[in-house]
Amino acid sequence: MKVREIMTSNVECLAPDASVREIAQEMKSLDVGFIPICENDRLVGMITDRDLTVRTTAAGADPNQARVRDAMTPQVHFCFEDQDVTDAAQLMKKNQVRRLPVLNRNKRMTGIVSLGDLAVETHNDQLAGNILEAVSEPAEPTR
Repeated sequence: MKVREIMTSNVECLAPDASVREIAQEMKSLDVGFIPICENDRLVGMITDRDLTVRTTAAGADPNQARVRDAMTPQVHFCFEDQDVTDAAQLMKKNQVRRLPVLNRNKRMTGIVSLGDLAVETHNDQLAGNILEAVSEPAEPTR
């Protein structure tokens, strides 16, 4: 089964120069905790609700002045839409992430594949369970 068969398409991207308030409002509107960040039609980062909390709110930043580029995670793990879902699962497991942006071979974003997509759409409980176990492992603290 290919990633394109199970991914969520029509994903919203926001620009890195958007304000933190704008991204938080978009997350609320879409009822999501993750938004890819794109610039000039290219994926340049991602931001989660946790990123907003840890990198802006905890630092006392003004959400109207703080920019997404200052709170986003620029290291993006992704997969390609023509990859097998087991390859995407291995990437999630290795990088301890619950979702991956999906790109075409021109490196344009075409969707998102999540742990939930793998669990529900592949009907492979063992695959999803293995990923969840690896993703849930405590990471080494960064100091």
